[in-house]
Amino acid sequence: MKRFLLPLGVFVALLVFLGVGLNLNPREIPSPFIGKPAPQFRLSQLSDPAATIATPDMMGKVWLLNVWASWCEACHDEHAALLAFARRDVLPIVGLNYKDKRPDGNMWLQRFGNPYVVSGFDEDGRVGIDYGVYGVPETFLIDKRGIVRLKFIGVLTPEIIEQKFMPLINDLNKEPNRA
Repeated sequence: MKRFLLPLGVFVALLVFLGVGLNLNPREIPSPFIGKPAPQFRLSQLSDPAATIATPDMMGKVWLLNVWASWCEACHDEHAALLAFARRDVLPIVGLNYKDKRPDGNMWLQRFGNPYVVSGFDEDGRVGIDYGVYGVPETFLIDKRGIVRLKFIGVLTPEIIEQKFMPLINDLNKEPNRA
């Protein structure tokens, strides 16, 4: 009888882990960056290779970093929500054009509209790796001091923006500027 208790215990433990895992939201993968400084970068701008965008440029502002690519179907799905959000002028949205070709990224923005104040060109994906990007699209909310406050994996929708992002954005915009 005792020899069956260990396998039964292991089986029950596996069932518990499986049950917990099936109830997790894959879009809410915990990020080790939450509450920590955003990884520093300096990239050429997608639209102008001679100009750069860097994390220090955004200090003192609450901002979004949206990781996207012209080859990404899900990025196309979220694009209308990003355009609408950008028109509200709540905060700057910075694009991170991830593992793309510069002409393709520029053509995509010309064709579908540009919600970004600027897009950095991350051709080799190194900045994406620094941010722990699993795939595109991914969006990071970064506060005035450069601290990552929220990471969202997947397609942004108006509902997600209103429910997940806006309450935190409103709170962060109330904080004094201590950049």
